[in-house]
Amino acid sequence: MKAILCRTSLALAILLLAPPTLAELSRLGDEALSDISGQGGIYLSGDISINEMGGPVENSYFGRCDDADKKCGARFAYRLKENGGWMVLDDIRGNFAFEGLTLRVRTVDSGFGGDGEQFNRDVLELGLPNTVRFNDVQFKISASSTARPTDPGFQQTDIFSVDMRGEVVMEGNLLVFPAGNP
Repeated sequence: MKAILCRTSLALAILLLAPPTLAELSRLGDEALSDISGQGGIYLSGDISINEMGGPVENSYFGRCDDADKKCGARFAYRLKENGGWMVLDDIRGNFAFEGLTLRVRTVDSGFGGDGEQFNRDVLELGLPNTVRFNDVQFKISASSTARPTDPGFQQTDIFSVDMRGEVVMEGNLLVFPAGNP
């Protein structure tokens, strides 16, 4: 106990007796900025909870998470063809955390077995985080006749359910290519 008090007292004395350091922020002009180079992009870390305790919507389809016969999580619906059916991530809930997801734009002008030279455009690069921690993450992958369960003629077939706990190591990058004409 005496050793802890001595160290704490010593640290406090050093902080109080140290000379004050003053720093001033100043603007950089265009010339000064032109001499500075950096790395573009965004570095993200997060802790995200999705519908752990149930959502605010309660009807014949949606309900609280403790209702065994109803769905309670978030829903993400997408379709790949204009008149095609819908693929759905449904009943999404839980908590996941990550550190080190990066987002940047890069030019693809070589590689990909020669395809890159023909492409010669910018792509969005998502750098995957090293570790993602999952805590009771659950969702279902389904096929659906409509985007929303409240739409007329709604029918959904659950293909499989996913339940994740623990850590996943992710490596590499995901490239998102723009569609259409440049």
